[in-house]
Amino acid sequence: MEKFADVKPQIEQDELLLYTYYRSSCSWRVRIALELKGLKYEIAPVHLLKSDQLKQEFIKVSPLGQVPALVINKKIALVQSIAIMECLEERYPEPALLPKDLHKRATVREICEIIASGIQPLQNLGTMDKISDDEDKKLVWAQYWIHRGLTALETILKSTSGSCCFGDDVTFADCCLVPQISNAQRFKVDVTPFPTLMRIDKYLSTIPAFQRAHASKQPDTPPEMVSVL
Repeated sequence: MEKFADVKPQIEQDELLLYTYYRSSCSWRVRIALELKGLKYEIAPVHLLKSDQLKQEFIKVSPLGQVPALVINKKIALVQSIAIMECLEERYPEPALLPKDLHKRATVREICEIIASGIQPLQNLGTMDKISDDEDKKLVWAQYWIHRGLTALETILKSTSGSCCFGDDVTFADCCLVPQISNAQRFKVDVTPFPTLMRIDKYLSTIPAFQRAHASKQPDTPPEMVSVL
């Protein structure tokens, strides 16, 4: 992991402004990618529990009212975390977060999509508010979908992983995994059936870029949440 220790972009860097919420796993995965690339960026906090995402000034940036959103050079606004990460990979190709081999890249993207499409949207704030007003029912719903998704990931990563999700190199898949494991723990999902995922998560937590991007280290992290994240 030395290649991520003190990375500096090899080309002139764009001005980057990231609209984010400290605990949003979609925002979190983009922060990890930015940190791994060694990119400087400003943060514009969007407090989801206070409905900042529904304010008109933010809707102009992100029409669906979702974080993250990345504004580049005060001109281009990108939304959806995977699209943002893909853009960063093309604009700043070193260090690479996708394998060079076509089929290996597809497998990494498959892992990302299981998380970004098959788990996270089903346990996010907006979805659960539509499911029920009962907090216990919301919890059961979230636990079901997270457990189902992590079960699939455990099966896949048993054959693809080394120290990371795909071999020993950090990829997009790792950027997506760490926030989702945090979600699982937040929703009190039993993670003992997922030793492969937990082993990888533990290893990734030792990498400085992952530490800097962590939800407990953000400017908008409430002081009372630092010790529980």
